[in-house]
Amino acid sequence: MILNSPILEIKDLKASINENEILKNLNLKINKGEIHAIMGPNGSGKSTFSKVLAGHPAYEIISGDIIFKGSSIINLDPEERSHLGIFLAFQYPIEIPGVSNEDFLRLAYNSKQKFSNKPEVDPIEFFSIITKKLELVDMSPLFLSRNVNEGFSGGEKKRNEILQMILLDSELSILDETDSGLDIDALKIISNGINTFMNEEKAIILITHYQRLLDYVQPNYVHVMQEGKIIKTGTAELAKELEIKGYEWLK
Repeated sequence: MILNSPILEIKDLKASINENEILKNLNLKINKGEIHAIMGPNGSGKSTFSKVLAGHPAYEIISGDIIFKGSSIINLDPEERSHLGIFLAFQYPIEIPGVSNEDFLRLAYNSKQKFSNKPEVDPIEFFSIITKKLELVDMSPLFLSRNVNEGFSGGEKKRNEILQMILLDSELSILDETDSGLDIDALKIISNGINTFMNEEKAIILITHYQRLLDYVQPNYVHVMQEGKIIKTGTAELAKELEIKGYEWLK
């Protein structure tokens, strides 16, 4: 059962970077319990949309609003948005030399615990928490001693992003081309992690170029973005149509 409760509303959103307007009167409404896929050609504004949602400081909101759980978040810093329950999985996760995965993940977890007025956990307590999450993305506990994304394969980097999403128990997760560069085994592992994580209290935005991810993670809606706004919305069948026809027929 899908709960008809809006978790995110985008209202006439215009946003720019370096005075170049990218998002143009973008409108979108997402309810709890829904998975929305956003597709579109390169340069259509998909990744810009994800970064604006997360509060990236390089992007300027010209007009419009972003309503998350009933309140505007356009003036909140990325850290505040994260604490409220928004998570962005990066298209190109960065390496952080000298910082172990275990320390990075524990600090992120405790930061959210502190924001929620919950007790922080020590390294031993955290290890018992994170090892259960590691199973969902098929990663060994040995991974925790490695530096964040350093020397990781593309699949390991993407699994690390999904692990962070699961650990932080995000209410709205934006997955920016999480499927790019993955072989079929890694895609199945990541999809399983997403499906296991998803429930009626959460929502997910999948930004993707390809139909294949949507074979494993079934969206409630598929949106096509062009020139900074959504020009068509449909079911999962729309993604299959796009795979065959491309985007030209929508113009």
